[in-house]
Amino acid sequence: MTNKHYAIIGGGINGLAVARQLLLDFPDANVTVFEKETEVAMHQSSHNSGVVHAGLYYEPGGLKARLCRRGAELVKQYCTENNIPYDECGKVVVALSKEEEGRLDAIYQKSIANKVPDVSILTGSEIQEVEPNCIGTKALYSPRTAIVSYGEIARHIAQEIKQKNGTLVLGRKVVNLTEQYNKITVHFEGGDHYSQTFNYVVTCAGLQSDRLAANSGDIETPKIVPFFGQYYVIDEQFKSHVKGLIYPVPDPKYPFLGVHFTKRIDGQMTIGPNAFISFGRENYEGNKFNISDIYDFLTYKGFWKFSSKNMSAAIRELRTVLSQTNFVSEAAKYVPSLADVSVEPATRGIRAQAMESDGSLVDDFVIRKQGNITHIRNAPSPGATSSLAIAEYIVREIMTHH
Repeated sequence: MTNKHYAIIGGGINGLAVARQLLLDFPDANVTVFEKETEVAMHQSSHNSGVVHAGLYYEPGGLKARLCRRGAELVKQYCTENNIPYDECGKVVVALSKEEEGRLDAIYQKSIANKVPDVSILTGSEIQEVEPNCIGTKALYSPRTAIVSYGEIARHIAQEIKQKNGTLVLGRKVVNLTEQYNKITVHFEGGDHYSQTFNYVVTCAGLQSDRLAANSGDIETPKIVPFFGQYYVIDEQFKSHVKGLIYPVPDPKYPFLGVHFTKRIDGQMTIGPNAFISFGRENYEGNKFNISDIYDFLTYKGFWKFSSKNMSAAIRELRTVLSQTNFVSEAAKYVPSLADVSVEPATRGIRAQAMESDGSLVDDFVIRKQGNITHIRNAPSPGATSSLAIAEYIVREIMTHH
């Protein structure tokens, strides 16, 4: 294995986890991480809910189910070993009607199939034993669901990579890769390329994953269509009204989950996120328009097929985008005592949603191999939870190191 050269494109939590895994499994390997920003974890890794998902919702047998369960264990272990804050605050998924109760039972069956630890069903009155201010007719309780700061975990992994003699190249944007005679060249924006070639490359480019893959000779689809999700922090005086995480039962009519309560590792309580089309793949402030990003989704037939099937969802989400009051009232269905709570805008995340040309959203993780290049094409939630397991999977099962 000596003298094998690996490049990882993307210094978010997934890219850093892959680099770390390579150095753990092959200590003599030459590993270089390329990140376009001047610091690691500047995108989705630091703009998310911070939830360590337990694996309740995912199709048993799929990559998400398998890698989320393994990833949750690895994240807990990593935080424990490195003294990184980890709060097992627990989560309730709350039904408000008979119809939702049926869907809740289906989630419970999935969570049992996925071997999620200690899950149970609560009756309406039992909900208050876990969340005293929450109302509902029935709930699924996952006491092992936790919260962390993925940005902090990513930064810690970056330090570990340096300690293991890996290289971080910051402030260089990779636009494509070329492979000839089993040697891969990394090309930067501006036309120059990295001085050495690589035997293997893994791309973990998040919001730019489809572009980098297609520019490097992989297929065009699925394409990334960006959806933003706004979080709000509730008034400090009211944060004790919610102990942990309170989620709605997902509605199959809507492509995204809906507004929920999420405790943050700093102790604040947030409401969020909504989900609406973003006018830029990296528009975290919400006040910029990226013309090429907008052109990209407007000229993609998959986006129009998706939109035509989801008009009612778009109207629902738009109401929460235009009005904080609507946003809070959605959440207050579960905790009525917070109906009039004041909120402040907090993190705004952008979901790198992979979409097929027929308008369907890609549900499972998509990891594609093309020669000696491996592309992570789709790793939305629970991508951060699964990051250390995704790294194991790529390094030990997808790549061929010979």
